[in-house]
Amino acid sequence: MLDGHYNEWLNLLVRWFHITAGIAWIGASFYFNWLENNLVRTGKQKEGISGYLWAIHGGGIYRLEKYKSAPEKMPETLHWFKWEAYTTWLTGIALLFVQYYMNANLYLIDPQVMALEAWQAVAIGILVIVATWVIYHYLCDLLANNPQVLVAVGFVLMSLAAYGLTQVFSGRGAFIHIGAMIGTMMVGNVAHVIMPSQRALIAAVEKGEEVDPKYGAKALLRSRHNNYLTLPILFIMISNHYPSTFSDAHNWAILLGLVVISMAIRHHFNIQHKPEKSAWILPVGVVALLGLAFITKPAAYVAPVTANAAVEQTADAVLELEQKVNVIVQERCASCHAAKPTSEMFTAAPLGILLETQAQIDASSERIFQRSVVLKTMPLANITQMTDEERDLVGQWHATKQN
Repeated sequence: MLDGHYNEWLNLLVRWFHITAGIAWIGASFYFNWLENNLVRTGKQKEGISGYLWAIHGGGIYRLEKYKSAPEKMPETLHWFKWEAYTTWLTGIALLFVQYYMNANLYLIDPQVMALEAWQAVAIGILVIVATWVIYHYLCDLLANNPQVLVAVGFVLMSLAAYGLTQVFSGRGAFIHIGAMIGTMMVGNVAHVIMPSQRALIAAVEKGEEVDPKYGAKALLRSRHNNYLTLPILFIMISNHYPSTFSDAHNWAILLGLVVISMAIRHHFNIQHKPEKSAWILPVGVVALLGLAFITKPAAYVAPVTANAAVEQTADAVLELEQKVNVIVQERCASCHAAKPTSEMFTAAPLGILLETQAQIDASSERIFQRSVVLKTMPLANITQMTDEERDLVGQWHATKQN
């Protein structure tokens, strides 16, 4: 494990690079799908042109045209869209190593799920990512003429992967590996199918040969897959910040629900130029998201009623409970959440949250309660060994704040 300061900076720089590349890749994908759906294909077209579009942006007016196949002669300068994808994947894998593999005992392994050595968890993660591409690539070729069957089989396999990984890794570790699997499929589509198909197209034009339509068909299929997977992978990229999704007992089902809903919403935007077919999808998707948030709300916390836990609501009793919780926070939380953390993992308090004084603890009472009692995602990997009894005391203390 790197020194906490350097680990944080390495994480920051790789994550920044990853997000920047991802915006470029997904932004280009969104733009070209929008362009394809908004081309004017009616009326008289120039010879060899299948559609055109007028646009204004940044003070300039543009006219874009799409060829039915390709121009008679290729231009000297042709812009390719591939490095956005490659860079996103490379930085994503780098971030996986920096955040999860170099800190496997904190972020990837949950002993309450499965007791693993760090090297075992890393090996499983890498194996799953590689196997995903091999299986997906094979199925795409096998079921190329049966796209509905391919989608059904793919969903079943993703469901099995989501459930299986949540039985092996921590919730956040399982989610990020599903994201890495999807990202690998997407970049594999670019590198092994879409780019070779485009090279074949250019080679045929330069040689004056007829273009084999199979190349375009394969590239189109994989491009559509990438298009529908963009919103799911964006959710997974940010899921690490939302423990109410990955820490739930049914986290795998929540993930699948969000994948399906986001793909449906993506479908709406793909066909929004056909309002008679798309008008209902977006509102249904929004309702489904709200419904998912509602049904996954944790049950209200009820502190166990025992001789020690039944605290009378007197000023002295509340003060005594507050003092006990202060001790718990100092022992279990303040090693990280301090102006100068004593934990080797951090050189600054995570998220800037300080828990060194009673005033700071009171100000973060709701966050402390949610993360340590309801979701039980803090302390991180329970590295300071907070007990269930201590969590119950925090729950009782939080209840006094609500009265």
